[in-house]
Amino acid sequence: MLRNRFFNGLTDVRASFALRSLVGTLGWQDVRQRYRRSAVGPFWLTISMAIMIASIGIIFGTIFKSPIAEFFPFIALGLILWGFISTVMMDACVSFTSAEAIIKQLAIPLPVHIMRMLWRNILIFGHNLVIFPIVLLIFQKSLGFEALYAVLGFGLLLINLFWISMLLGIFCTRYRDIPQIVNSVILVLFYLTPVMWLPSSFTNKTLAVYLFGLNPLYHFIEIIRSPLIGSPTAEINWIVSGACAVIGWLATLLIYGKYRARIAYWL
Repeated sequence: MLRNRFFNGLTDVRASFALRSLVGTLGWQDVRQRYRRSAVGPFWLTISMAIMIASIGIIFGTIFKSPIAEFFPFIALGLILWGFISTVMMDACVSFTSAEAIIKQLAIPLPVHIMRMLWRNILIFGHNLVIFPIVLLIFQKSLGFEALYAVLGFGLLLINLFWISMLLGIFCTRYRDIPQIVNSVILVLFYLTPVMWLPSSFTNKTLAVYLFGLNPLYHFIEIIRSPLIGSPTAEINWIVSGACAVIGWLATLLIYGKYRARIAYWL
C-alpha cells in the first residue's frame, strides 16, 4: 500500500517535469498579468526591496553596532532570500485553490501548479537579486570561487521548497484556516532567523544551538548566503538541508500519493 502511494506520487512529479514548457509559460504569464500596463513592471518589487534593505541596514547596523561593509551584503542577501522563501510558502497555501478551474477541467498532474508557482517566484527572485551586485560594488567587495557553491545551495533550496509547497498545498486545500497559521508562523520565524542580525551578535551559546540548529530555514539561507559573502559554510548547514530534502520528499510522496485523488473534491 505504502509502495503504491509512493510511486503514484512519484509518477505525478515526473509527469509534471515533462510539462515544463507549460509550467514556464503559465509562470511567465502570471508575472506579465500581475504587472500589466505597469511602466516599471516587476522592478517595482526590486525598488521596494532596495529601499527596505537600505533602511533596515542602516537602522539595525547602528543598533547592533555591526561593521557596515560586512553587514550590508549580509542583510541584503538575507532579505532577498527570506522574501523568496516566505512568498513561496504563502503562495503554496493557495496554489491548488487558485487553480481550481484548471484542476476541475483539465487532467494534468497537480504538481504542475506547484511548479508554476515556484517558477513565478524564481522570476521575481531574479529581479530582486540584481540588488546584491550593486551592494558589492558600493562596498568594494568581490566574489570568490566559493560563490559557485551558492548555485548548488539554491538548487537544494528549490528541492526543499518543492516538497514543502506540496504539503502546504494539500493541507491548506483541506483545511482553509491553515494559511492564516502559516502566515503567523512565518512572521515569528523571520525574527528568530538571522536575517536582520548577525549570528555572531547572539551571545547566548546554549540558546543559539536550539535557535539555529533546529531552524531549517537558517540552514537553507546559509548554504546560499555564506558562499556569496565569502564566509565558510558550516557542514551542518549542508547536512541539515540535504536531510530535510530526503526525509521531506519521502513523506510528501506518501502523503500526496494518498490524497491526490481527493484534492479536486476539496476545492
